[in-house]
Amino acid sequence: MKISTLCYMEREGKYLMLYRNKKENDVNRGKWIGVGGKLEKEEAPEEGLVREVFEETGCRLISYKFRGIITFVYDDKEPEYIFTYTSESFEGEPGSCDEGELRWVRKEDVLGLNLWEGDIPMLKRLMRGDDVFSIKLCYNNDILTEIKEFY
Repeated sequence: MKISTLCYMEREGKYLMLYRNKKENDVNRGKWIGVGGKLEKEEAPEEGLVREVFEETGCRLISYKFRGIITFVYDDKEPEYIFTYTSESFEGEPGSCDEGELRWVRKEDVLGLNLWEGDIPMLKRLMRGDDVFSIKLCYNNDILTEIKEFY
């Protein structure tokens, strides 16, 4: 099973969103997501989070909050656990990203972006400030076939 991180950086009522449009054969190509990525060998999720946010944005996280875990099942590929965080405290301004375009998007406009369908209930939980959650999302050919929200 793969393990990844996902962070929604917040500032002035906006999330920093990444439009994935630069890598070929990217499962997220054409989608808007938060920033983050796969853990390296022997990294804790928080170590990978800080590293990935810096690599993708040039920003250094000062503090962050664990919000939940997503179990992402996509076609016949290996499932992925995605540790999800938010951060309102970071240093620096987002720069260019080799995976796509970074843009600050008002929270009320985020759900209108081209998102993974399963990201919508997760983002609603983040915006409401819900406690820690666990969500399982199953996709087949980019179609959401199953969603389970555990808490």
